[in-house]
Amino acid sequence: MKKVRTGVYGLNALMDGGINEHTTTVVIGSPGAGKTTFATQFLRRGLLDNDDAVFITLDEAPSEIVKNSKLMGWDDIDSYISDGSLIFVDAGGKQFSHFIQKELAEFVDEWEGHNARIAIDPLTPVLWSVKEKYEQRELVSYFLRETRKIGTVLCTLEEHGSVGDLSAPDLVIPMYLADNLIHLRYASLESPERRELKIIKCRSSKHSRYWHPYSIMKGVGVYVRRVEELTRRRGVAKAGKIVKEKALSLDEDRLSKLSPTAKDNFMKTIDALSEQDLVDVDPDELLDLILEEYSVEEKEHA
Repeated sequence: MKKVRTGVYGLNALMDGGINEHTTTVVIGSPGAGKTTFATQFLRRGLLDNDDAVFITLDEAPSEIVKNSKLMGWDDIDSYISDGSLIFVDAGGKQFSHFIQKELAEFVDEWEGHNARIAIDPLTPVLWSVKEKYEQRELVSYFLRETRKIGTVLCTLEEHGSVGDLSAPDLVIPMYLADNLIHLRYASLESPERRELKIIKCRSSKHSRYWHPYSIMKGVGVYVRRVEELTRRRGVAKAGKIVKEKALSLDEDRLSKLSPTAKDNFMKTIDALSEQDLVDVDPDELLDLILEEYSVEEKEHA
């Protein structure tokens, strides 16, 4: 199956190159875990590959998502909205079962064949819109089946209660129906706070079976950290500036693997990092993750 790159630095290598095209990925996490940021990165990566993107929001207003995306470093989001390659479907406040049963089919007919990426954030209210379990399963199954006709789907789910407890009734059905399941485990009350990511399942693809630390950083978003690098080097201040210095000193052989478009996107990411004063970040690790993303793109398009 064809792979699509996730847009989350360091994650593709853990999923044998990315997400299988025309599948459904569910990202589960508690508030603050980075679910919406993850979803926007997924859509942005598709837009960089000239795919269309559809953001179905059932919680936050589109204006808030745009504002937060800009704060995370997605400065050109308005241009994608203006040219129609990124659209928002604001389903907040609607009767979701009615929306899915009455409006979704028409929407899919309009977009079918576009090979878009679709983010649904969060999927949880869809489950809450009906009471009976069999109705929930039928509704969610239909919702995901129809949206997959447009392209590759990513949904977020809200994790409530104890960190790491995935047995809640409103999680079980989407977890079962998903092709891929990613858990963002976020312990905000610990000191220091702890963020770990695990790929619970990834149908028809090899994937990592381990927990991996991840961070969220302006200009980068969610990125998965390499454990061996963390143990090798810690406590680097002004990491963003160091990353830029290292990027500017890269030899031509490594840069030649980037297409002009990929090189431009690579440098935009580097520039967004350059003024940040951070600790506990390995510049070599971060630079390798960013370069890996765009180098592979050039190889794929060669």
